[in-house]
Amino acid sequence: AAIASAAALPAVPRDESDRGFVVATSGANTANTIFALFALVALGTPRTGVTVAIDRAEVPFALPILLVAAATAAACGFALVLLVGDAYLRVVGNADYTRLSVGVLGLLAGISYAFAGVFGVGVFVASGALGLVPPRVGARRVHLMGVLIGPLIVG
Repeated sequence: AAIASAAALPAVPRDESDRGFVVATSGANTANTIFALFALVALGTPRTGVTVAIDRAEVPFALPILLVAAATAAACGFALVLLVGDAYLRVVGNADYTRLSVGVLGLLAGISYAFAGVFGVGVFVASGALGLVPPRVGARRVHLMGVLIGPLIVG
């Protein structure tokens, strides 16, 4: 979805770049969800986190019902953006990003400790440090995604 959003951005007029980014990202994410539902029904294999949850919850794979649920969620999201979008942007625009970042970092460390103890916090710190390497050497962080291929092949 991120690649599709980035590919669509050159078609967005300059004066509408912020709104165009939101539209492109939303459209790509919606399309990704619909394609994942089709893949789940056609192949019986979940391809995203949501479809894994649907599969594990043993929800019947009735495509019309799943598509209606996706359309309902999209409509609710559209309505929420119209209702609270501007207020949300004002709040986020005035946020103290240092305090917000420290709070999120603390929350993630706490969750890591709650789920995996000291070992989880160690993995969290190591992965955070690893994420700082690519900008230092002039690479992109996306190349770190290669670390996921091992567990995917084994699992």
